[in-house]
Amino acid sequence: MTTPQISPDRTAVLALHWQVNVVRPEGFFGGMLAGPVRASGAVERAARFHERARRAGVPLLFTRFTVPENRGALVRNTAFMAAVDDARDAFRPDAPGARLIPEMEQDGAEVWDNQRLSGLAGSGLPERLSARGVDTLLVTGVATNLTVEQTARHGTDLGFTVHVLGDCTAAADPEVHRASLANLELATAGVLDADRALELIGAG
Repeated sequence: MTTPQISPDRTAVLALHWQVNVVRPEGFFGGMLAGPVRASGAVERAARFHERARRAGVPLLFTRFTVPENRGALVRNTAFMAAVDDARDAFRPDAPGARLIPEMEQDGAEVWDNQRLSGLAGSGLPERLSARGVDTLLVTGVATNLTVEQTARHGTDLGFTVHVLGDCTAAADPEVHRASLANLELATAGVLDADRALELIGAG
């Protein structure tokens, strides 16, 4: 496999769904995801990666799944979207469950809200990134087989060079996580771990 070429000044970190509703026991999806995410160690690794990447000058952008009063761009076209629409009060932008978890809160980091599974859909974020000259995305988040895979494939189709950080992502089932990463190894520019990504952006 060829060595990825990453230019730090054209790269951004995209951190997906690190919010209470997704990764904390009290969150909407906590019963499914909180335990496996905690066991994976992905929160701690991702938080360290985010901080080191920011210190190296790479912008960090978080996405949150939220449902505003007017439902925004939410469409009930899947069982997933119907479930969050039915529980929309828990996903209001100012609801406790919509908050980023404390490990991920960083002063000055951008937070983008949307109502789609892909973190790049329905918010204008791809255009903002392109206007900044960003053409490479390093992706962290939960869950690997849901928003991470959807966003990585979407970003690739939009023309970005996308690398998912396998050790900074997690799913409800470790086997599903590994299968999703295997798919992404083929469908994107390749899966990296945090240490390798830091080396490539000059922060190793």
